This record gives sequence, structure tokens and C-alpha cells, in this order.
Amino acid sequence: MKPSTKRIFRMHGWRIDRAIHNYIYFMFYDRYVALTLKTGRWMIKHLVRLPLMPLVFKAAYRRYHAKVITVPDVQKILHLQNDFFADPAAATQIIPFPYANKIILSEPQFIAVMDCPCRLSRENPCLPTRVCLAVGRTTAEFWMDHGEKYSAERINADQALQIIREARDRGCITTAWFKVATGGRTGVICSCCSCCCGGIEGMRLAKHLPGAAHISNIIPSGYIVQADNGLCCSCGTCANRCFFAGTVFVEGQGRVYDREACMGCGLCVEKCPKGAINLHWDRGKGMPLDLDLCRQAPLDIEESKQS
Repeated sequence: MKPSTKRIFRMHGWRIDRAIHNYIYFMFYDRYVALTLKTGRWMIKHLVRLPLMPLVFKAAYRRYHAKVITVPDVQKILHLQNDFFADPAAATQIIPFPYANKIILSEPQFIAVMDCPCRLSRENPCLPTRVCLAVGRTTAEFWMDHGEKYSAERINADQALQIIREARDRGCITTAWFKVATGGRTGVICSCCSCCCGGIEGMRLAKHLPGAAHISNIIPSGYIVQADNGLCCSCGTCANRCFFAGTVFVEGQGRVYDREACMGCGLCVEKCPKGAINLHWDRGKGMPLDLDLCRQAPLDIEESKQS
């Protein structure tokens, strides 16, 4: 057994079942994702009216979910030089799920990139496929030891940030993924497009469930956008970039912003040709995955939100 595999088992402790799940998940990444999506589609098509279905999706999403993150916040993660362990009380404010909500980055200098399993599971995926990042030795080294078929490679922080920036130039959002079977902690960061991402498809599938509009596996960054109408030229770039319909242009009304739909990804801010849009932290949208905020005690966080 390779040292990286042993670390996976040590991370899970007595939960050997989770360690085995973790091993299978990363060893057969694309097939795992493809099977999960196929199952989800079948359930929505044939079982959507069953009263139990919202509970099934909710249980799954409590254990596997993502947080949208912005470039400034992901930069802090990628450039960490020391281990980082967020206070559990602070972590649950940032990742408000009962499971898989740890913000732990152990040996964060170990960064690896690998083919995105969501893209590999598609017939005609967006390119390039190599956009999934692992931050932290446990996952990154496992990828490097076992992910040759997924083009796994160790990279540095600047290379990782370049991958993210290039993906955002193509219209991808940045997400941090949490899964019980992979330790329930931070570590996997991906650049997600609206057409290939299995997580975004899962988010959309849940909307077909009766009375389950509140169920989602992807939570907003914690930021909202504010526009300067004096600078806005109504070019429509922001609406074209948004695949959550957070911003739309309505005839006779112009730009219309939907705060609830907005995930605070920041793409519209980056692409606005007039610099008319800015991101602002909105306490009603949750807390950002900002390591500087994580370093504060939970009470300090609450005070800063109210100030």
C-alpha cells in the first residue's frame, strides 16, 4: 500500500467504510460522477412525485456540496504556507451543512491538478479538462500516486492560480468542494462551467422536486454585487456571464438584479467593461470562505458582520 493511501485511511480513523469510499471515488472519478448523475436523472424522471424524494436529495447534499469562492479568497488558500485549521464554530457559519463542513488545510503547499471528472463524463466536454485542484498533501499526493490516467501533476500556487484565472476567462466559476467520503474538509477546488459541472446539474435537478426549492448542493460565496447605474452602459455582459440568472436585462426596465439567485461568483465584476460592478459581503448570503475571517473567533465574526 502506498504512503498516500495509508494517509487516506489514517484521515478517516475507524471509519474504514469512508476510507474505502474515498479510495474508490478518486480511483474511478469520472465513472463515479457519471453513475451518480445518471442515477439522479433517473430518479427525477421516474420518482419525482414520491414524498420521500426531497429527503433523499437533501440527505445526499448534506454530505456532498460546494461553496462558491472568489479569486481573492482562493488566492489566500493557494498561497498558504502553514497548516490551517478553522474553529469548528466559524467553519459551520461558512459551510452551513451538518456534515462535511471542516475547514482544514494540512500541508497546503502540496497542490496537484487533475482532469475534471465532470468533464470526462461528458460526450463533448469543455476544454481543457485539467482544471480540478487538490490543496493539501493527503489528497494531492494521492492524486499524484494514483491519477496518471487523469493527467495528475503537482504544481505550485502560481500555476494553480493561472489555471483558475484562465478558466474564469472562459466563463467558469470557482468552487470549493466538501464530501464526507473525502474527509469532509476543504481541499478540492474546481473551475465549473454550466454545461459540464455535475454539481451544477445536481443543483438544477433538485429544483424539479415539489416543494424543495430550498434544497441545494451549492451555496453562495457570501457576496452580492452592487452596480453603479451611472457607469453602467447596459451592454449585457454581466447577464451573459451569469448562469444563475442573478442579473438579467428586461425590456423597458434595463438591468434587473436578483439577489436571491446571485451566487456571488464575481464573474460579472471581472468582465464589466466599465468597472460598474463591485462585490460586497452580505450577511444574509452567509459568510465567505475567507481565511482571514476564519482566523477570527466566531463572536468576532458576528460583530464584524454587524458593523
